[in-house]
Amino acid sequence: MVDFQLTEEQQMIRDTVGAFARDEIRPAARPADESCEIPADLIAKIWELGLVRGPIPENYGGDDGERSAITGAVVAEELGYGDLSIAIHSLAPRLLAYPVLEQGTDAQKAAYLKRFTGPAFVAATAALMEPRWDFDLTDLATTARREGGGFVIDGVKCAVPLAADSDAILVYAKSGSGAGFKAVDAFLVRRDAAGLKIGEREKNMGLRALATYEVTLDKCKVGADARVGGEKEIDFSRLMSETRVAFAAMGVGVMRAAFEYARDYAKERKAFGAPIATKQAIAFMLADMAIEIDAARLLVWEAASRLDKGADALKESYLAKNYVAASALKVTDNAVQVLGGHGYIREHPVEMWLRNARAFAALDGLATV
Repeated sequence: MVDFQLTEEQQMIRDTVGAFARDEIRPAARPADESCEIPADLIAKIWELGLVRGPIPENYGGDDGERSAITGAVVAEELGYGDLSIAIHSLAPRLLAYPVLEQGTDAQKAAYLKRFTGPAFVAATAALMEPRWDFDLTDLATTARREGGGFVIDGVKCAVPLAADSDAILVYAKSGSGAGFKAVDAFLVRRDAAGLKIGEREKNMGLRALATYEVTLDKCKVGADARVGGEKEIDFSRLMSETRVAFAAMGVGVMRAAFEYARDYAKERKAFGAPIATKQAIAFMLADMAIEIDAARLLVWEAASRLDKGADALKESYLAKNYVAASALKVTDNAVQVLGGHGYIREHPVEMWLRNARAFAALDGLATV
């Protein structure tokens, strides 16, 4: 029997983060989108919730909490419900911290994990995507070859969140040590490393408040100790499953926000003397939106459950992300349609959610559970 009933602690986390997203993040979402800037004081408040340091062991300054993909998915959904740009920004340090926590050497854990347990937000990120029409996780164009006692990395990455503010970037590169996922390694590259260049901030259709950058590695030299896990190969398949679960969970949050806004609008907006929610076309559209949200969440939780059991979740996470990529566009577009002409103007947030929803099909590797 499959049971996705949250534990009492998970429900408490969901309620706490959900209330914060509603009361603190949602009011800041539109101004952040307009100004292309996220307030530092808001990020500081999110940091105080301990969403990054939670599962980090006490000996590194963390809370030594349970590492759970389902809990991570719950957090990601609630933050996505508040705002996708702010959600990705606030959880970006996980992109470096959690792979090190899960698969790094003892020396790497000692060197990096303490950075994320202090009182102030510390920017960190990972570079996965490449500016290629045929981008393929199993065949990265970015390469890392052995030279001397270390590695030389060459390649170009794009959509790297917070790259300009991060002291270190986790770079995924094809090392040639195997085929497919086994050919990929991860390297901890300091921002001041020779050969690392961070380009201008990217200008995107959605996620306008999130700072993303193109990162170029031109004969970038790193030591052997920069390779995550040392001589032991990383489980790249698992890391990608974790990122897809988190990103898809954020998509569920965006879908939920759009649905609830459209539903409430339809109950208040009257046409021919009755709320438009009573019209069959609108009612059916809202019902379809609700179905899509529940279906997407179940796919996300199924993949997260497999991760928590230590099982392979590559297929399940892929299905969850692909389903969310399609359904998020459908739900947010329907929200715009429910509002009619009002949906197209910036007075209402549904047009912003539609622009942001396009990111789920276009981007990868921006979050992790």
